[in-house]
Amino acid sequence: MSRSRKRALATGTANPHDGLVIWALAVVLVVVGLAGIVLPALPGTVLIFAGLLLAAWADGFVRVGAGTIVLLGILTVATYFVDVATMALGMKRLGTTKRAMVGAAIGSVAGLFFGLPGLIIGPFAGAVVGELTAHRDFGRAGRAGLAAWLGFLIGTIVKVGLAFAMVGIFLTAWFVA
Repeated sequence: MSRSRKRALATGTANPHDGLVIWALAVVLVVVGLAGIVLPALPGTVLIFAGLLLAAWADGFVRVGAGTIVLLGILTVATYFVDVATMALGMKRLGTTKRAMVGAAIGSVAGLFFGLPGLIIGPFAGAVVGELTAHRDFGRAGRAGLAAWLGFLIGTIVKVGLAFAMVGIFLTAWFVA
């Protein structure tokens, strides 16, 4: 507990339940963030980072310092590049056109409005339509859609791993340091 917190408690100027509210909010942010990794419209890793930052702040950054917070911030930013990179690499490896890549990106964004089914079908459908505008080959378009979907799936798996790594790094800093 920080000196200012002890002083506030000793002088009666702080509510002793404030810390509990902050911890509860931190836990809620992390839990909702973990759900947001796979659910649409929730910025999963941003919520996880906010919850972990709030928990570190509640402790006065005694157990979890600036270095750990910076590392968690880097991992948070990295998760946003994972989706795009895995989809693009998968599609490029299978030789799809740029139109298919753009279609997959548009399909991913459009899929957000249709929940989890939209997130699964959106990149596939967008890549297929994009590839069909460049080549009238349904087989090639299907491969482009499959590549986009596999890239999305791999990206989601990597994001889940990064999210749990964030929590693990925080807990390690909290309990080991």
